[in-house]
Amino acid sequence: MTNEETTAHHGIHSLLNIMRQLRDPDGGCPWDLRQNFHTIVPYTIEETYELVDAIAAEDFVQIRDELGDVLFQVVFYAQMASEQSLFTFEDVVDGIAEKLLRRHQHIFAETGGRRVSEREVKDRWEQIKGEERQQKNQMGALDDVPRALPALSRSQKLQKRAARVGFDWGEMDAVRGKVDEELGELSEAVKDGDFEAIESEVGDIFLAMVNLARHLGVDAESALRHANRRFEDRFRLMEKAAAVEGSRLSEEPLDQLEQRWQAAKRELAANALATD
Repeated sequence: MTNEETTAHHGIHSLLNIMRQLRDPDGGCPWDLRQNFHTIVPYTIEETYELVDAIAAEDFVQIRDELGDVLFQVVFYAQMASEQSLFTFEDVVDGIAEKLLRRHQHIFAETGGRRVSEREVKDRWEQIKGEERQQKNQMGALDDVPRALPALSRSQKLQKRAARVGFDWGEMDAVRGKVDEELGELSEAVKDGDFEAIESEVGDIFLAMVNLARHLGVDAESALRHANRRFEDRFRLMEKAAAVEGSRLSEEPLDQLEQRWQAAKRELAANALATD
């Protein structure tokens, strides 16, 4: 490939052709040729999370690059499917286009000039999703919730689905009360020294907290991801401060570590105010 070719603008057809060459049994890439649907999954997950990280950092150059990596995953799966005469990339595009048209009839179908309310849009969306699940023999409300979702995301989606059929607390006090109830049950399990019960109750607490987040309009997965980032930032500041003083965190007593933690919180809060 010439330098001019490497700096040229490539469209989707160019990417599809590159993928075909990578998978060509005669002269293709040995690594790409070894892959199958199952072996690619870890890379798909990794690329998706790298995109999420780039979005969280608001690094738009990185977002562009990571979107390309995610698109390559789609092209990779489509190429392997095409080799087995299962479906093509064009079939994938047709499928999502038809789905969007079907689910947005208030945009693409005639409404007689009547303005459609958000409530009507949501009701119609749920009706269409229900019809699609029936076509896939997914009759239960929870049947099409992906098992591979991160646990917090899946928990929130499961509880949201259950709420649609009325299995939900109507009052916020009841939702918070459920959290308190589960904490009490965990205390009893700890008192009894029953590890299996402890594990079960910890899971129930997570479930109750996710439900509380849902009722508060908070995405539990995003909330924990942001909390993790805050923890990392604060802890790194603690390590840096200790190093400046010629100390190591592992050698310091807990009260000193707490002081460093609070100092890191104050420093990050001040930095945030300075950038506003």
